[in-house]
Amino acid sequence: MTILYTLVARGSVVLAEYSGTQTNASTIARQILEKTPGNNDMNVSYSQDRYIFHVKRTDGLTVLCMADDVAGRRIPFAFLEDIHQRFVRTYGRAVLTAQAYGMNDEFSRVLSQQMEYYSNDPNADRINRLKSEMGQVRTVMIENIDKVLDRGDRLEVLVDKTATMQTNTLRFRKQTRRFRSAVWWRNVKLTIALILLILVIAYVVLAFVCHGLTLPTCI
Repeated sequence: MTILYTLVARGSVVLAEYSGTQTNASTIARQILEKTPGNNDMNVSYSQDRYIFHVKRTDGLTVLCMADDVAGRRIPFAFLEDIHQRFVRTYGRAVLTAQAYGMNDEFSRVLSQQMEYYSNDPNADRINRLKSEMGQVRTVMIENIDKVLDRGDRLEVLVDKTATMQTNTLRFRKQTRRFRSAVWWRNVKLTIALILLILVIAYVVLAFVCHGLTLPTCI
């Protein structure tokens, strides 16, 4: 399964959660909630070993999941968006005053079903790719979770580093294309030179042979 753990929370109050395997994801998820206070909307991802914790907060409601790092970001964030919409549609304003785990008995089943769908159904990725092309999946920063848990002020610096890395990547791609073009033209020139050389040699040989055939016969 690609998505292994999910929770829905209001601030640091967990309203529902589900884990598809034995893991300490719940403990780490609560640390993330404590270290990212406030109600500002956000899409962010935190790396931990070979797993990524993806967090989506909209209108004070946080949806978080842990997924394999090979899952990328499109599928997990489409999953989080889906869960957020289902949760708000199901509970409405009750979300604002609900007690801890107040929706867990009912909604944990929804989490389980949607985790299974987004992890294993190929239709999920096709739908998510379409949504991405329509601009509904935002750019997400990925950073190491240890840095966030120890020093919450590293977020801005890491965003800047991400932007720099993207710029360097584009520059590298342009340089690679120019290098390939230069190599191609060099190969074309060498091929033309080789053909001309072969033609010259063939001309000289033919001229020599023809000249030998026309020499006068001595008596």
